[in-house]
Order: sequence, then structure tokens, then C-alpha cells
Amino acid sequence: MQPDAETQLEIYRRMSLLVTNDERSRQVIKAGRLVMPYYSYRGQEVIPATLMTLLNDDDYLCTIYRGIHDMLAKGMPLKKLWAEIAGRVDGTCKGKGGPMHLTYPSRGIMVTTGIVGSTMPIANGLAWGAQLEGKGQVSIATFGDGASNIGAFHESLNMAAVWKLPVVFVCQNNLYGEHTRYERSTSAARIADRGIAYDMPGVRVDGNDPFAMYAAAKEAVDRARRGGGPTLLECMTYRFHGHVFGDADAYMDKAEKEAAIQADPFPRYRADLIARNIATEAELDAIDAKFAAEIDEAVEFALKSPFPEQNELITDVYGELA
Repeated sequence: MQPDAETQLEIYRRMSLLVTNDERSRQVIKAGRLVMPYYSYRGQEVIPATLMTLLNDDDYLCTIYRGIHDMLAKGMPLKKLWAEIAGRVDGTCKGKGGPMHLTYPSRGIMVTTGIVGSTMPIANGLAWGAQLEGKGQVSIATFGDGASNIGAFHESLNMAAVWKLPVVFVCQNNLYGEHTRYERSTSAARIADRGIAYDMPGVRVDGNDPFAMYAAAKEAVDRARRGGGPTLLECMTYRFHGHVFGDADAYMDKAEKEAAIQADPFPRYRADLIARNIATEAELDAIDAKFAAEIDEAVEFALKSPFPEQNELITDVYGELA
């Protein structure tokens, strides 16, 4: 199933936002304006940019520390995002979460976790609640290929299948789990095949192809929303940088990495939209410029926002009884 022309443009808008935001993040760190842990998602933009066009604001997202692209594609405001990663009070968590613990429930962005694989059981809990309330919401758990080897992956898939929970498990397989190449840590050739053990569809898709990604994601989201149960999506992609900012990435194959960068899905999709008369180059330039200006404004907003007061250390720690 191919997205219509407006959806194709919306996918581009989200990709442009994600690409520009990642590039700006790395520039700000290199310039010494911010000091923070940063896990670049560059190269993986197609997956959330496409998937999030299929979701509603109240659908749930549970993502990981390399998931800023997921959150921005789902609608997290730029100023609140940047204030949070800068550790400032105007951030989504009042500056106390930082880049690894972002959240924005009003757009369904429920949790960012630094614990590998922990998005899945949380997404199950949210999906169970949605199922009990009958609101037709879908819950998304995103994770990397390395998370498919921990117990929570198998436990979550089994529970979701038994209870037919409205969950889509989205593995962004970028071929490296931290500093280890996929085949050195995972015996299965395809993570998608693991869905068979839990009687759920396991689909491997080219995560760098917006059309293939849209078709697979739509089928999975529609299935979950109509009560058909979970799907495991394995979205094949490649990360252009090391595990964390500053990583020398000596463990990555240089020729393979260069080939992946040369096949960058963003300029490729841009050229395709122009070739098929979906948009003109000037129209796409305007989109890019708009996001560049908004991100610059968000950076300055964040850096002017104050740091949290000391008493914030002991607030939001526990709930007050009425």
C-alpha cells in the first residue's frame, strides 16, 4: 500500500526535521555549547518518520536513548526537547531527565529508557490498559537489534500474543548492538523470524525505504487497532555514527559504512519526490529552511532557560496522597 501524495510529503517533513536536528545536535556538542551524552540516530530517520504518520496523538510510544528521532516524529515540541537535553527547567521533565529520559504524555510519548529492552514490557502495560478501556489505542515499543536477546523481549512478545495486545514491536536493526556487530551476538539470521515462536507476524522490511516501511507499518498498526494482536517489525537500517557521540567506531566496517552513507535515504527520497513531481526542489528547500530556523530558535531558547533549583532534587520523587 502506497501513501498518498500528502502523506509522502509529510514523511519528508518529518525526515527533514530529524536529519536537521541530529546535525544541529552534533554541531552544538562539538562547539562546546552543551555537554551531554548523545546517541546519534542519523541514517535511521525513515522508520519513525513513516511510522508516526499512522499514529494518533493518544497512541503510545515507548522508546530508547537513541530514540530522539522517534519522539520528534511523534510530535515532541522542539523547545521543550532542547531545554530538557540542556538540563533546563523549561524541558519536558524540568531538566531532570536529560537526553536519555525524555517524556511527553500529551502526545503519547510515555517513556524514554536507558535500560536495553525495557520499552517492551512497558508498552505491553499501556496496551493492556488501552485494551481494557476499549479506546482503540495502539502501543509502540521501539528498540535496537541488541535488545532482541534479553529476557524482556521474549516475555513481552509471549504476553502480547497470549492477550492479543494492541502492540507493535519495532526493532530498528542498525546492525550494531553498542560496539558489537549483529552476527557476533545473535544466532538468528532474522529477528523477524522470532515472531513465529509466539504466533505473531514477524516482518522484515527495508527501514530505509519509505514505501516499504509504510506498507508494513500500516498493516501492523491496523491489525493492532482492530484487535488482531501484536506484530514484530524488523526494520533494516544503518547508523552513520558510532554507538555514542565521541565513539571512534573502529569496530565498524569502513567500506560498509561509506556505502551506507552514500546511499543515505534522505537525499534519495528527496530526489525521488522531485522526479515524480510530488514537490519541487524549491518547496523542499523551504521545508528544510523552516526546520533549520525552528531548531536554531529552540537551541537559543534552551540555553537561555535557567537550571533547576536545588529543591527539585526532592520533588517529583513520589506522589502525594490526597
